[in-house]
Amino acid sequence: MHDFHTKNPYTQQKIKEYSYFSKERLEQCLGAAAGANPVWGITSISERTSLLKRVAQLMEERSETLAQLITDEMGKPIGQSRAELDKCIWVCKFYAKNAGSFLTDAVIETEAAESFISYDPLGTILGIMPWNYPFWQVMRFAAPTLTAGNTIILKHAENVSGCAQAIASLFMDAGYPKGCFQVILTDHDSVSELIAHDVIKAVSLTGSGKAGRAVAETAGKQLKKAVLELGGNNSCVVWEDADLEKYMDVMVKARMQNNGQSCIAAKRFIVVAPIYDAFVTQLKKRLEALRIGDPNEEDTVISVLARTDLADTLRGQVSESVEMGAKIVMGHTGEGTHYAPTMLTNVTNKMPVFREETFGPVATVIKVANRQEALDLAADSTFGLGTMLFTEDIEAAKKVISQIPDGAFFINEMVKSDVRLPFGGTKNSGYGRELSKEGIMEFVNKKTIYITKN
Repeated sequence: MHDFHTKNPYTQQKIKEYSYFSKERLEQCLGAAAGANPVWGITSISERTSLLKRVAQLMEERSETLAQLITDEMGKPIGQSRAELDKCIWVCKFYAKNAGSFLTDAVIETEAAESFISYDPLGTILGIMPWNYPFWQVMRFAAPTLTAGNTIILKHAENVSGCAQAIASLFMDAGYPKGCFQVILTDHDSVSELIAHDVIKAVSLTGSGKAGRAVAETAGKQLKKAVLELGGNNSCVVWEDADLEKYMDVMVKARMQNNGQSCIAAKRFIVVAPIYDAFVTQLKKRLEALRIGDPNEEDTVISVLARTDLADTLRGQVSESVEMGAKIVMGHTGEGTHYAPTMLTNVTNKMPVFREETFGPVATVIKVANRQEALDLAADSTFGLGTMLFTEDIEAAKKVISQIPDGAFFINEMVKSDVRLPFGGTKNSGYGRELSKEGIMEFVNKKTIYITKN
């Protein structure tokens, strides 16, 4: 008897059946992680980074097979699946190169003969990861966390369980000690028990706001640290002097990459009046030109959503907004997991497509009178992941950065994660940071050392 199965969202063909781990098997995994901690925690940085380099090498060698697995399990166009793996390789190489300097004791001058900060691993970290970037979300968490000397237990989204097992094989085949990286198959009801378990020292979640609140509540009761990377409702602000010919393709990609299923996607286009008509015309033209079809074909840009229930939710958000006065310029068609690129105008800040996260290829366009109104509307959100602003007036743009209380502010570029820069949000988009030096510092004990000599 199996508990669930993975399914190709484009063909609807069953891929593989899975069963949840028994309580006994979960305890064995926790015990293996606990057993690995003492040795792995004192393993030299050079050994840890050497293994991480090997993971990057294995991903390069297996890239075509792994890319196909991503496409099969969640419907990402194959070219974008390859790009996801390239980014995973980058993050591994980045921490392999920089972890040593990031984790070096920081000497602090005081009255002591010696005083410094050391960075010790916390132990076993639970990672709860989503399906939309099934390799990247895991690797950007795992690469720094493992290299800091922690062990990991991964609870991945069920519909990408094949990806989860492939990731575990990468670490195993690279030569990581037994218990360092393990994948578990368990239902959502067991997660709170896992977080509360003595072996688990902290938790990292990428997921919905609902999941974030549940994890934060459980972790808080146990006084355990949590890093939460939750949803987003990013604005793309377009001032009247924006160069649409130069940047329109960037703006389209900011909304439509990964079939629109991205927390950092440009979900709300807020455009000042003088350039509004030209923007609407060009955006519609670019969206109509997108190649829609089989995710296995090289020129496909838009394929299907990962699950039917996700598409149904999006249909409901659009339909309710239309009932409130929004106008469908194009799209809002398709059945099952199929959902055509959609563009809405006449959108107000009361509508679901403005207030909620729309996880799919829906672009909403809002007309405003001036620059300040655009910024005010961009900040009018319960989310705080990132904002992008397009303008030729860079100095004016730099002066308004502090008006947007998000985790990121990009000028003339789409919001994206870069391994060299911290990534994370504010408000309902969560807290904590991934990537860069800040990411590897999330799951270490910043220990003060103070030595007085006679």
